[in-house]
This record gives sequence, structure tokens and C-alpha cells, in this order.
Amino acid sequence: MVTIVDYKSFERENGEKFFGLVVQGGIEAVKSQQTGKTYFTARTVTVPTTFDESTCSGLIGTKIGGVIKKVETDPYDYTVTETGEVIQLTHSYEYMTEEDSVITKNIVQPELVM
Repeated sequence: MVTIVDYKSFERENGEKFFGLVVQGGIEAVKSQQTGKTYFTARTVTVPTTFDESTCSGLIGTKIGGVIKKVETDPYDYTVTETGEVIQLTHSYEYMTEEDSVITKNIVQPELVM
């Protein structure tokens, strides 16, 4: 289950405006790689929509089925906003319906099949 916590406005290359809903998953306990101490966090992603701003605003607080999963990506640079440090990441997070999550988890990757 995820919760819609906000929305964001975006502009396409042609100048057309569209909105994305910011969805947040449940609380997770994570161990810090630097201190070794546990802290709580929640994964958050923005999902594009076809909704207008009024609809997006009205949906804040709505809970919907699904999960936010970590997915592997090609390497890309990411700037840590708090420190300005540029790091390279090889993953991102995306919203998946619960059905898609089950399918993804149970599919055997082609390179693993002989």
C-alpha cells in the first residue's frame, strides 16, 4: 500500500504542462553504512498522470495498492542535495502494482536460464 503525499508540476519540451503524483511507501528500517545505526525511512517516487492540478491536489492522502521497488538502471550521476556531493548510482525506485511486483519477483532472468 502506498499513500499519495504530494504532486509536482512538469513541463514537456513543447511547453505543455503535466502533473505527477508523489507516492510514498510504508516505513522501513535501514542500517546506516557510515554509523551502523538503524534509522527509519520511506521510499518516495513521482508517478506521471493525466490529471489536472485540482484532481492531483484532491488526491493527497489517498491510499492505493502497490509498492515502491528498487530497480537496477544504467549508471548515472546523482547530486546529494544536502552536501552537493556527486555520486554514481545504478538503481532507482519505481511504483509497481502489487500484481506487477509478484510477476517481477517470480520471473527468471534470461541470463540465468541455460
